[in-house]
Amino acid sequence: MGRAFSSKYFFWAVLALPAIPMLVTVASDPGKVEGLLHPTGEFAARFMIIAMMITPLRMMFPKAGWLNWLMRRRRPLGVAAFLYALLHTVFYIVDSGALQPMFEEFSRPGIWTGWLAFAIFIPLGLTSNNASQRWLLAGWKTLQRFVYPAAVLTLLHWIFVRNNLGPALVHFIPLAALEAWRIWKSLSNRPGQRIAA
Repeated sequence: MGRAFSSKYFFWAVLALPAIPMLVTVASDPGKVEGLLHPTGEFAARFMIIAMMITPLRMMFPKAGWLNWLMRRRRPLGVAAFLYALLHTVFYIVDSGALQPMFEEFSRPGIWTGWLAFAIFIPLGLTSNNASQRWLLAGWKTLQRFVYPAAVLTLLHWIFVRNNLGPALVHFIPLAALEAWRIWKSLSNRPGQRIAA
């Protein structure tokens, strides 16, 4: 059981589990695609948040074995976030039924923020592999840092589409708190600098 739990294929299977009933539902009844827009978006956001929280959590708890386990699986989490965002986008296109209604609502804050977030996700998802890392060298890390504006846009997309701050903030506040702590910790560790208490 321990070997299966450590397998990358097992981890990918776990990440894929939420998508299976969604795809089965749409395949059996395409009319239900609208009801799956929010769940696919939520899973995209959740996997992105988990992947982004790993680094500050490791800084906070450097000896935690489970965080080392998660760190080795951070890239699959990021790719899963991209794939669920892709599924979310495909479901949105299917639900729209035509280009005209998509163009008509593009100017809404809840729509263009989602499209812009997805546009950022595309190069991040496509370069989340060893070959791209070797090819891009130092530029790979710079590119991956675009996940931060993508996260902000995802938060705004969620808030505007649902017109409800609560659920979005419940998901994003822990990430924001950890990132604020990480930045403070990094600055306080710089030679010659001191952060006031």
